[in-house]
Amino acid sequence: MHLIDTHAHLDDSRFDADRPAVVARAADAGVEAIVCVGISAETSQTAVDLAAGYPIVAAAVGIQPNSCAEAAPDDWDRVVALVDRPGVVAIGETGLDRYWDHTPFDMQEDYFDRHLRLAQRRDLPVLIHCRDCDEDVLRMLREATRRGPVRGLIHAFSGSAAMADECLSMGLYLSFAGPVSYRNKKFVPLREVAARVPADRLLIETDAPYLTPHPLRGKVERNEPAHVALTAAALAELRDCPVEQMADQTTANARRLFGLGA
Repeated sequence: MHLIDTHAHLDDSRFDADRPAVVARAADAGVEAIVCVGISAETSQTAVDLAAGYPIVAAAVGIQPNSCAEAAPDDWDRVVALVDRPGVVAIGETGLDRYWDHTPFDMQEDYFDRHLRLAQRRDLPVLIHCRDCDEDVLRMLREATRRGPVRGLIHAFSGSAAMADECLSMGLYLSFAGPVSYRNKKFVPLREVAARVPADRLLIETDAPYLTPHPLRGKVERNEPAHVALTAAALAELRDCPVEQMADQTTANARRLFGLGA
């Protein structure tokens, strides 16, 4: 199969002991590219370094909403400076979060706006985090699209059908992670959304080391990029298509969005 993991945190300390083996297992599973996503200036630098060290790794640079309050005064400038480094294919992780209370909301909005404007200036896709704040994210995206197109994706999509429809109308992609494979009643609405997203707007990710897909959920200590194959299989089942077709479609979508060569 041909697979692309559009969101993984390979810099995480849980990979320190065996990172080369993790990347090798991903390649063996058919993963042709892994987008390693920064959540701070420091982890963005690490993502760039990992992209330089592994041919199948690309980097996204940004400051995640829950990390904004910890950012030093020059951290934003550090992120901006990284955009031109080899291997950088996206801006983020950025967005808004009302689930955690690590960063004042007005500060989150300020940083989200910075990322959106930077992505628009550089014509790069933006990786958008949205937790318990669909309307807030949509409000800021509407404002951004009045300036011009916004290319990007909603990472680990967990929103409503209405959220999905408006994001799709703006030209965004929806990326699905492990939860789309969960069978609990709580995830039925998410699975229903995933079943009807246009095929050319679907992406898959692991959010490794988080959001381990079924049937490994609760059975392994961490998620890793090789497991993106399980998310592809879950989506294929939901959409009643062969898993190879789902893998090929999501890979083509990711290559188009991120400008990744074959």
